[in-house]
Amino acid sequence: MAKYVMIKHYRGAPAGVNDVPMDQWSKSDVAHHMQYMEDFADRLRDSGEFVDSLALSSEGTFVRYDGEGRAPLTDSAALDAKDLVAGWMIIDVASRERAEELAAELSAEPGKDGKPIHEWLELRPALG
Repeated sequence: MAKYVMIKHYRGAPAGVNDVPMDQWSKSDVAHHMQYMEDFADRLRDSGEFVDSLALSSEGTFVRYDGEGRAPLTDSAALDAKDLVAGWMIIDVASRERAEELAAELSAEPGKDGKPIHEWLELRPALG
């Protein structure tokens, strides 16, 4: 078994087919999207392939160490929406092919008007 992270981006990846920002979806579209994600995770829990997942806010701040006894440096202005991670799901699967199969299935999640997003997901093997 090998762990992979399927990373969702707010922007920065190639555009999906139904590439409409979530803040332009109806409440029903958002609810269907979230339910799809939960149902997908439940299926992976049942198969033993689910490890963890987390959705993230579009707000963020870069933080940096500034030396002993100094307050951390922060810069929210440096963040660009295209650089932000929207969330991730960690899976533990038998092969890279299985990881790609699951990532492709997840990219079909519904978006605006309930149509599949065909979203590009970043798939990365975990180290260790």
